[in-house]
Amino acid sequence: MRRDAARRMVQEHQLSERRACRLVGLSRDAYRNPPEASAENQMLSQKIKAIALERRRFGYRRVHDVLRADFPGVNHKRVYRLYKAADLAVRKRKKAKRPLGQRTPLMATNKINAVWSMDFVSDSLCNARRIKCLAVADDFSHECVQMAVDFGIGGQYVTRLLDEAAQFRGYPKAVRTDNGPEFTSRAFLGWCERHKIQHILIQPGRPMQNGYIESFNGKFRDECLNEHWFETLPQAREVIRAWVQDYNEVRPHSSIGRMPPRRFARLHRQQAGTDQNPTPNEVTLQPRTLSE
Repeated sequence: MRRDAARRMVQEHQLSERRACRLVGLSRDAYRNPPEASAENQMLSQKIKAIALERRRFGYRRVHDVLRADFPGVNHKRVYRLYKAADLAVRKRKKAKRPLGQRTPLMATNKINAVWSMDFVSDSLCNARRIKCLAVADDFSHECVQMAVDFGIGGQYVTRLLDEAAQFRGYPKAVRTDNGPEFTSRAFLGWCERHKIQHILIQPGRPMQNGYIESFNGKFRDECLNEHWFETLPQAREVIRAWVQDYNEVRPHSSIGRMPPRRFARLHRQQAGTDQNPTPNEVTLQPRTLSE
């Protein structure tokens, strides 16, 4: 900016180069030799733009987390300068005004499989037919334990999905849900009692009491559902399966040391001496052949 100001003084007001540079506080050498971007900076800038266009809700810090593997010597300040120079920014959401009231705080867990939170997310195909997505997340590691996509998911369907997830991870100590009919059905309540699992029900109309899964659902909507147009159920399953794998294995999470949830869970198991080496297919989308 100072170089542009000095140039205008010289060209438009016929000042000498020496005087124009003195007025704007710029050396004559810096005026005559503008900085040029190095080859590394150009490559880094292109990579930053590619990541920002692919992941539109990522700010410069999460972009830096993704770049660490390929550019280990680049710090976040350098990424920020290039991010700003490219005129990239995440659009801020407008906060919804909510009535004041008493909130029930979430109790933080300190180990995997302590609490699983679950909830439904709705979407539709291009023919306007509605689909339901059941998301199950571990409160401690923030892993997506299970994700199912179908036209209808009842209580018995939910229990079969949870039984399949438990084959790889074991059963949780507790599950947190809202008061939906799928989670208050006899099939689901019987499943909790049969496996000695505590069922934590949030108060009606208080989604903030299920904050972990609400946070996950927000990312799921922004980065997957809002970015794709589904024509068929198999296509929706395939796209969502790929997103879940990326979320668990690639996408860094700020609250767990800026690393992917599955890596965090693996490190935690190793420290606890209970690494069970979960398979890559730990999260799967179930077909509709499961009977209700």
